[in-house]
Amino acid sequence: MTTSEIASPVQGQTVERERNHRRRLRPGKERSNILTIAMFACALYFLLPLVWLVISSTKSNTDLFSTFGYWFAHDFNLFNNIADVFSYQGGVFWQWLLNTVFYAGVSAVGAAALAAAAGYAFAKYKFPGGTAIFSGILGAIMVPTTALAIPTYLLFASAHLTNTPLAVILPSLVSPFGVYLMRVYAASAIPDSLIEAARIDGASEFRIFRSVGLRLMAPGIVTVFLFALVATWNNYFLPLIMLSTSNLYPLTVGLAQEQQAAGAGGSAQPLFAIVITGSFISVIPLVIAFLYLQRYWQTGLATGGVKG
Repeated sequence: MTTSEIASPVQGQTVERERNHRRRLRPGKERSNILTIAMFACALYFLLPLVWLVISSTKSNTDLFSTFGYWFAHDFNLFNNIADVFSYQGGVFWQWLLNTVFYAGVSAVGAAALAAAAGYAFAKYKFPGGTAIFSGILGAIMVPTTALAIPTYLLFASAHLTNTPLAVILPSLVSPFGVYLMRVYAASAIPDSLIEAARIDGASEFRIFRSVGLRLMAPGIVTVFLFALVATWNNYFLPLIMLSTSNLYPLTVGLAQEQQAAGAGGSAQPLFAIVITGSFISVIPLVIAFLYLQRYWQTGLATGGVKG
């Protein structure tokens, strides 16, 4: 028997296996196409308002009402609108922007740190009442933040902390969802054997958390940081009821108050371009933060826990 005669049945079996494999892949490919279309539809749904905001920021007040919303006008007024935004009322927009960066930055760092510590403790330590406390945290996720605004205001008013930056920062430090996320992430990302090895080497519990736990939980911490950053940056109701001085306003409250004041004076239309352009500028830092921090979501950070 020749070599070609021996190889012929083997090749026939290989071809048949490839055909069966293609048949199995066809339904999955169809499902993949459907999911791809659905993802494009969702992306389009979420991007359309941002596209409208970008295009509208390039228009004058007159062009906003005389041209199609999703098409540019003949005159490109983006830079003039930006200049008007930062010069309006003596440049109060700068103050609102700095306030927002301060509130969101401090709140996001604090919320991520507290969530990481609490999540690590719930995942790696057994203590009396731990299950009950964690169940209470899960229940707190279901409570809308707007429902807690008035009780929080009364609490801060009794402590004479209203109309201060702490009135916005302190409530934003508490993130029940962040604690839940970090608890789940720490339970799967930090092996118990690695903690035991660090204890055998004589490391304290705080050093283990600092040198091992934080490095292994880095992607989860970045996720909580971004969630807290966006939540505080876009928060409107809490600063609205807590703050009464214009110089303490964040961008959300400042732009809304600016528009309402102009409407009450009967001159709302000239400020539409300023408010829209200011809203567009307020989105840019969040986009930059996402683009910069997304690299920390990549896997492989577990190598930071290897003892060198």
